[in-house]
Amino acid sequence: MQRENLLVINPGSTSTKVAVFRKGENIAQKNLSHSVEELAKYEKITDQFEYRQQMILEWLKEEKIEAEGLAAVVGRGGLLKPMPGGTYKVTDAMIEDLKIGVQGEHASNLGGIIAKGIADEQGIPSFIVDPVAVDEFPDIARVSGLPELPRKSLVHALNIKAVGRRAAKDMGKDLTEVNFIVAHLGGGISIAPLEKGRIMDVNNANEGGPFSPERAGGLPVGSVIKLCYSGKYTQAEMKKMTVGKAGLTGYLGTNDARDAIKMIENGDKNAELIFDAMAYQIAKEIGAMAAVLKGKVDAVVLTGGIAYSNLLCEKISRRVQFIAPVKVYPGEDEMLALAEGTQRILSGEEQAKIYENEVK
Repeated sequence: MQRENLLVINPGSTSTKVAVFRKGENIAQKNLSHSVEELAKYEKITDQFEYRQQMILEWLKEEKIEAEGLAAVVGRGGLLKPMPGGTYKVTDAMIEDLKIGVQGEHASNLGGIIAKGIADEQGIPSFIVDPVAVDEFPDIARVSGLPELPRKSLVHALNIKAVGRRAAKDMGKDLTEVNFIVAHLGGGISIAPLEKGRIMDVNNANEGGPFSPERAGGLPVGSVIKLCYSGKYTQAEMKKMTVGKAGLTGYLGTNDARDAIKMIENGDKNAELIFDAMAYQIAKEIGAMAAVLKGKVDAVVLTGGIAYSNLLCEKISRRVQFIAPVKVYPGEDEMLALAEGTQRILSGEEQAKIYENEVK
């Protein structure tokens, strides 16, 4: 049987997105759901490996897609050690770090583990592409102002790099030939200056930058310290307040930008203020990242789920179009980005990186 199919695996907290690509075309896709009761049986997230893998193999059978017809398997990259961007072969060293959770436990840690499990059975390669642990910072970007708290690169690298390549191609160029500021606008917001494809800086979406539909972004440090020691909240409650119950959720009671827009259309002045403030903070962060690139910016690129909002994109564009032309690529097609990253390896366009040789 000819091996021409590519299996793509993207684990989330309560589901696993799966897709099969053939010659660049998505021929099958499904969101496999996992009940809270089923997942509660496992002590660690990575213990769910065999359970989720079996569901994927059963889905392939339902779709009448033979595992023997797979050329490679790619999974979403997890919280690994800091590493440059690119497509990585899944190695035993990577698997160990995914199981340990060197930068934390997350469902995405299962991506590489499941990919290798299925691929090894078929004697084919397995990969991950541009995980959130991508770190390409120069040393100057790591200095925070407090020696004990260096700045870290935790970024929506997969979508940022994929959309960067798409925007460069639309300009008739390669990503290595241009400078972009890419703003990933979703439940969390990452704004990254790309210099010839390298992520030179980024706000950690959980800790800084603009507030988002669910996250607080950068906050006044003194006031945060005072709140932490007020005795009103536990550490877990403070964490949930800033990541999950903040941003649009905290101000307007919704994490859906579409709901906020409906409130504005119905004359809600507070909703209008908060929505304007989110656009303002995004634009301000884009301006800061323009300084990282010394003003040499070929385009400002807006992407992610809430980039579907024309109102938000217009408000941002009005403030930043003096920097460079604004291009909008709404959504985040992670499955396609994972497939494209792997296809570049299979076609010989790029060479797969080896994790243990690249980590910092």
